[in-house]
Amino acid sequence: MLSAYITHPDCARHEMGEGHPECPQRLGAVADALLLRGLLDYMLPVDAPLATEEQLERAHSALHVRSVLDAGPTEGYAQIDPDTRMNPYTVRAALRAAGAAVKAVDLVLGGEVPTAFCAVRPPGHHAERNAAMGFCFFNNAAVAVRHALDVHGLQRVALIDFDVHHGNGSEDILAHDERVLMCGTFEIGLYPFNGPDARSATDARNMVNVGLPSRSGSDAFRAAVTQHWRPALDAFRPELIVVSAGFDAHREDDMGNLGLVDADYEWVTRQLMAVAQRHAQGRVVSCLEGGYVLNPLARAATAHVRVLIGAD
Repeated sequence: MLSAYITHPDCARHEMGEGHPECPQRLGAVADALLLRGLLDYMLPVDAPLATEEQLERAHSALHVRSVLDAGPTEGYAQIDPDTRMNPYTVRAALRAAGAAVKAVDLVLGGEVPTAFCAVRPPGHHAERNAAMGFCFFNNAAVAVRHALDVHGLQRVALIDFDVHHGNGSEDILAHDERVLMCGTFEIGLYPFNGPDARSATDARNMVNVGLPSRSGSDAFRAAVTQHWRPALDAFRPELIVVSAGFDAHREDDMGNLGLVDADYEWVTRQLMAVAQRHAQGRVVSCLEGGYVLNPLARAATAHVRVLIGAD
């Protein structure tokens, strides 16, 4: 059975100005790498639909949803925070990105595909319940998680986040929701600056977010997964795994300094697929987050997708 590859041309029309690291070329780099390695032959192409306000409001307040929908300029840029802008195409891109995550959940839980990869932008894991920030407008992964719980009736969904930055938005939305287990790693001292060494910005019991020191590398990352994520995931027994797949912890990406390599993304995906096979009927939905230097982004994403779709 083919896995799903969900994207849309609208996602490449959003841009935040010349030289901005979260650029449209990111999607082209990933698509080209998957095509060259023959991985798209194993994937069902799906156009991302537009998310509805009802779907977005399972993760965000109605006020936030309306504020984003109304903020898009008719020309030029609208500044959201020092790093985040909207152009005239941003709203549709953000709706497609969240809609892709919802569609992925529907396909996977409907038994049409075993796994799905959402090649979308803007990313989402910094978007909080009431705020857009950090290149993010709607929290795609959190929207997917709540869709699986509230529409499909699952009782336990895991959210995994291996971006170099802490998924503060996902934590803000999902903390204390006992139907959710969030497991993450992030580099200490980077945006969004949630504390010097806190594993989490909250004491919520459903959060297993492990801060890692700069330059800690592969061993520390793999230890966090083995010692913290895996026991929590096996105890939780998720019925679905949603992944915030950020590749900016790569040692060739100057957005951070964790020092991961291609093999780490392959390895962590194997760990997640093993958990999914034990508890979730192999069901995994992955959403692109960070990764800003095109070559390592393409290689790391390919390593992740190759395992995700069982093509290796």
